Amino acid sequence: MGARPNFVKVAALYRAFSKYPEFSVSLVHTGQHHDDAMYKVFLTQLGLPKPDFSLCIHGGSHTGQTAQIMLAFEKVLSSESPELVMVVGDVNSSLACALVAAKEGVRLAHVEAGLRSGDKSMPEEINRILIDHMSDELFVSEESAVSNLRNEGIAADKIHFVGNVMIDSLVYGREKASEIPVLKDLGLEKGGYVVMTMHRPSNVDSPVELKMLTDLIQSLCEIKPLVFPVHPRTKSSLISYGIWDQLEQCSGLHLLPPQGYLEFINLISNAALVVTDSGGVQEETTFLGVACVTFRKSTERPSTIGEGTNRLVGDLDVAHAISIISEVINGKKKPTSLPALWDGLASDRIVQIIQKKYLK
Repeated sequence: MGARPNFVKVAALYRAFSKYPEFSVSLVHTGQHHDDAMYKVFLTQLGLPKPDFSLCIHGGSHTGQTAQIMLAFEKVLSSESPELVMVVGDVNSSLACALVAAKEGVRLAHVEAGLRSGDKSMPEEINRILIDHMSDELFVSEESAVSNLRNEGIAADKIHFVGNVMIDSLVYGREKASEIPVLKDLGLEKGGYVVMTMHRPSNVDSPVELKMLTDLIQSLCEIKPLVFPVHPRTKSSLISYGIWDQLEQCSGLHLLPPQGYLEFINLISNAALVVTDSGGVQEETTFLGVACVTFRKSTERPSTIGEGTNRLVGDLDVAHAISIISEVINGKKKPTSLPALWDGLASDRIVQIIQKKYLK
């Protein structure tokens, strides 16, 4: 595990493996997200123990980070000699560890396999494809991903449609999240505010995009109070281009540091709408039945569009986005349903499959 979404998925898997004493599980944290706000609070809230191995790799380019993790993880494999390496998601940590496992001849399982956006300009898309084609076992979260893998020539006996482990942790933590007084602390009421998350380079790395983001924030604040937990890279960009001070003066805007898992689930559960460019938030809002507007041209999670509460609005086109957001807030909602097997039991299915195939 390396980044915040990984912790959520690994926590669900760890809880499931813990039910079976015949498994010995070691946790490896690469260090991709490493500070208290991005890491330690997640471990505490999700019930994860201190990792068995902390590689302490963070920062650098995509290539540099991947290479450093590979070298460090190679030493872990050499000392531990595992029978199976399991990676989750699509971040650089996942690719790096998958590459080492494949080169060392260790069986590899990929959780959240088969997701495709069709946009190879996204580093995550490259990571997904490479991991899937190296893996021995591919655990799939939605039906479209099965088709993607079959169309790419991956054998059917490697593909397992098990559901979404992100939802497992959401089910696990939802009641605890409801007990946190984050709304009271902010002076907000259920359904009376909007939540925003933005962190992708295409939305926050240039002055042009940041100007549009600022315009969007100001327009949203005229509709409803806006809660904006700010990712470190986003905050760094806003400060670098002299926009942070301007936002701090925006009436109705709650600029927050990155939130713990339970705090964030509480915030999005009770929001009128969530505005994001995150992949995982699209899934969480779909499960929670909360409207979501996503600032991306494509999504690797089409079930959140076809069945769920999510709508794509492309790049930061403020006028177009505000038009859609206003419609949603004013009650125009599309019919939705819960994607198949998003029931909180995906991790148990994964462990049962591994038990059946590898513990004979």
